[in-house]
Amino acid sequence: MRYTNARKVLPQKLITEIQKYVQGETLYIPKPKTEYMNWGSLSGGRRLLEQRNTEIRNAFQNRSSIEQLAKEFFLSTETIKKIVYSHKK
Repeated sequence: MRYTNARKVLPQKLITEIQKYVQGETLYIPKPKTEYMNWGSLSGGRRLLEQRNTEIRNAFQNRSSIEQLAKEFFLSTETIKKIVYSHKK
């Protein structure tokens, strides 16, 4: 997170109003919700996990055991259970 001096970006009238509530502290101003991106959407990480989970679900439906899948994908059996028993298709 980057620090920006309010005097460089805000009008004095707004700074005076904000000072009624906070003085001399760092204030975080979040982005509007429309600016947020889902985790992994830029790097492709989300897509890779969805592909992996689809592969795990398919293997489970084709008779692979939870223990086999845990070893094959280097995940805990509890994680495999969460993936295969979730309702996401």
